[in-house]
This record gives sequence, structure tokens and C-alpha cells, in this order.
Amino acid sequence: MSLILIYKALHIFFMIAWFAGIFYLPRLFVYHAMHHEKDCHAMLKVMERKLLFFVTPFAILTLIFGVLMIAEYGREWFKVSMWLHYKLVLVIILYAYHGYCFKLLADFKHDRNRRSHKFYRIFNELPVLILLAIVFLAILKPAL
Repeated sequence: MSLILIYKALHIFFMIAWFAGIFYLPRLFVYHAMHHEKDCHAMLKVMERKLLFFVTPFAILTLIFGVLMIAEYGREWFKVSMWLHYKLVLVIILYAYHGYCFKLLADFKHDRNRRSHKFYRIFNELPVLILLAIVFLAILKPAL
């Protein structure tokens, strides 16, 4: 069994687990921005915090196995795989998105949210579109 295939399988598994949370967390932000009851806010604060801290290790493991896979393929492969360079730019955007979720979490925790549920609905769609582009790049490997 190839080490690359093991890394790839683990990379995909942890990416799926990470994205389950990245797709759901902004939906919780939508509900949080829509409702103003204290009990509801308290419950959502707990759910948001637990979810973000639950999926963050998956984001880290996704990165680790992605880097291991690139290292296993080698430097020459990396140099000529321009599709991967574009994918990595999108991946960096996703990690920035994930990091921004911590800022939003802190805003909700301290009752400083100033954004509407409409903002969070749009915010919720961004990782979907980025993931679509990443999947196309990873599967098609276009000569860019």
C-alpha cells in the first residue's frame, strides 16, 4: 500500500470532518443573529464554541496530511503542478475563513455582534463555493 494513498485518504477524511463544521457553524451564526432571547443566545454560544473547537483539530489534520502528501510527491512534482498552487491559494483563504470564525465567535460571546442574519447567510455560502473550486482543481488537475 502506497504512503501517498494513506495520506490522501486521511487528508480527505479530515477535510470532510472539518467541512461538516465549517458548513454548520455559520448557520448557527444566522440563528444567533436572528433571535434575541437570552436563553436562545446562551444555548447558541455553547453550541458555536463547542463546534468550532471540535472541528479545529480536523482543520489542522487536513493541513498536516496535505503537506505530507505534497512532500511524498516531491519538489519537482510540486513545481510543475500549477493547479495545486491555485488550490493552495484557495486553501489559505479557507484557513483565514476558519480563523475569522474565531473572531465572530468572540463577538457573539461578548454580545458584540453587529451583523445581520443576511450577512451570515452569505458568509455561510463562501466555503461551499471555494470547496467546489478546490474539488474541480484536485480532480481535473488542469494545465494552468
